[in-house]
Amino acid sequence: MIETRVCIDDTFGPYDAKLDPANLWNGFLAPHFTLDTVKRMSARTIEMAEEECGYTAIPTIHVLEGRADSPSSVHVIDGGLDRDGHPRRISAHVRWELVDQNPDRAASILKAQPGAEVDATEPAGEGEYRAVVFVMDWQCWDDVEPGEQAGGVYAPDDEGRYAVGAWSWCWSYTSWWCVCGRDQYWHETECLCGLTRGAQPKTPLAIATERAGQTLRTLAPEATSALVDLTDLARVCEVYAGDTELDTADDTGPFDTETLGAADRILRDALDDADSADLEAAGWEHVPDEESARLYRITFPAPAAH
Repeated sequence: MIETRVCIDDTFGPYDAKLDPANLWNGFLAPHFTLDTVKRMSARTIEMAEEECGYTAIPTIHVLEGRADSPSSVHVIDGGLDRDGHPRRISAHVRWELVDQNPDRAASILKAQPGAEVDATEPAGEGEYRAVVFVMDWQCWDDVEPGEQAGGVYAPDDEGRYAVGAWSWCWSYTSWWCVCGRDQYWHETECLCGLTRGAQPKTPLAIATERAGQTLRTLAPEATSALVDLTDLARVCEVYAGDTELDTADDTGPFDTETLGAADRILRDALDDADSADLEAAGWEHVPDEESARLYRITFPAPAAH
């Protein structure tokens, strides 16, 4: 089992989860979620059903809460209107004394018939907290016969996590994008360029600094820093590999005019709206110089050893 983040397309997630990468359903993941995450997922499915997609377009997740010593309770849950304009409802009957032993038997999710009134009863008690998690697929509501189970109940695993949608929903890994342009699965915390997920630059100028360094490294992979002159238009005037200055002449060194110009443009675009505080935040180090009062050193992360 690994810890990662998962989502369904761009509409649902990302959510933290644990999963076995080898345990797939039709190529999709089978994630396990904490109860707190399931509660957030529940709120999102209900929001989507009520405000975006409609109840027949998305299954909704529900978390019923009670106590170990609570008497049986009844919960009435609305699912919009059916095709005839009648309220679509289910009633969830929970026998809290069975939740620990047999979650499947502890909860009965039944279709409420149009016109039939069901009285809800809240769970009482003062014992240990308990929860019942189930998913209701409202698209199948019309096909459920009276007395048949209408929703799927999820039992917690050994770590108290719930495999909501596992082996039935199209869960995929969430990706994170490195400033270098590569995308990685969430649990792959280091990019091939050497930057980790947590070390990604945050400000526009810091991002531009990293991209300018990547541009220079296309011709000089050993480059570690550069001097940038801001006296007029920003330009890279010197490039270093450690303490060794690299030749920036177009006809004798590793660089050409196009590559140096591309790095200059990246920095100039980011500097348009930057101030001295942005320079400091991006790691730009002022270098006093007799000829230029606006000379700065920018440093690039060490290349990855791959």
